[in-house]
Amino acid sequence: MRILTSLAAIAIAASAPAYAQQQQQQQEEESTGQQILRGVLNVLGGGQQQNQPQAQPQTLPVQGQTSSIDSVLQHPRRAEDRARDAYRNPAQTLNFFRVEPGMTVVDYMPAGGWYSRVLIPYLGREGNYIGLNPELHPELTGYWDMYRNASSRIPADARQWVGMDGARVYGLNTDDDMASFAGSADRVLIFREVHNMRRFGWFHDSMMAIRTLLKDDGLVGVVQHRASQNAPVEYTLGDNGYQRQEDVIRLFAAYGFELVSAAEINANPRDPANWNGGVWSLPPSYRGADEGSAERARRAEIGESDRMTLLFRKVN
Repeated sequence: MRILTSLAAIAIAASAPAYAQQQQQQQEEESTGQQILRGVLNVLGGGQQQNQPQAQPQTLPVQGQTSSIDSVLQHPRRAEDRARDAYRNPAQTLNFFRVEPGMTVVDYMPAGGWYSRVLIPYLGREGNYIGLNPELHPELTGYWDMYRNASSRIPADARQWVGMDGARVYGLNTDDDMASFAGSADRVLIFREVHNMRRFGWFHDSMMAIRTLLKDDGLVGVVQHRASQNAPVEYTLGDNGYQRQEDVIRLFAAYGFELVSAAEINANPRDPANWNGGVWSLPPSYRGADEGSAERARRAEIGESDRMTLLFRKVN
């Protein structure tokens, strides 16, 4: 189990051996006064400096100032990502989740980094981005290998996604020692992963980790493929992607999260949400619809899935 140091300690502990090289680079980029100010801001933001030397996670150094959400969304690095903006509505969604520059935000299962390329630059150099992955069963390999070794993999991936822009980047798996990150997160965001949390048995450990990471009264934003209200239970246990909205609200309530608000930002009433192949029958996967077929064209007209957008508050 990896021992990870606190966010504040990483930002200001010049004496930590594993951090010396990164600190030297940062000193070349900033004045002493700026470094002191950064440290004060981080401490005020809830970090706790550790007295004992600990193993350092690999992090992504930062450059550049805070960017507006519009400039982030229009950045050339998102050229391929923008095709899905019409279905994912990132500006409206992050506004509904009350995400602001300078926050510490946990992104659950960043995968290929679609939202990472938005969040990391938007949070800015005073912000912190934590990619949180579940601890995987050994038999889950192939595609799922990207979720292992988050403490090194996510900072390295972020360098490919956004270069040196934006927030500091950290990676965690749910079985890591999170004591030094406890109570540091303003927001936890879960984009279309509740079904995976349920079908692979990750829900309990993930929710416990989320409670640990969040500040008191911290918020959790959830976007999830939405089943119809009367969908059979067997269809909504995870393997089809769709979840009933009332079930998600009850599951979060069982772990001490109260619903603050629900929105239709990511709704798609054209989606019947009853596909035999699950949510992957729709774009961009088109499961069961051959390229060039009339059925594929019909599904393209429907667009991506109907989605709930929920905001929860952590309660004691």
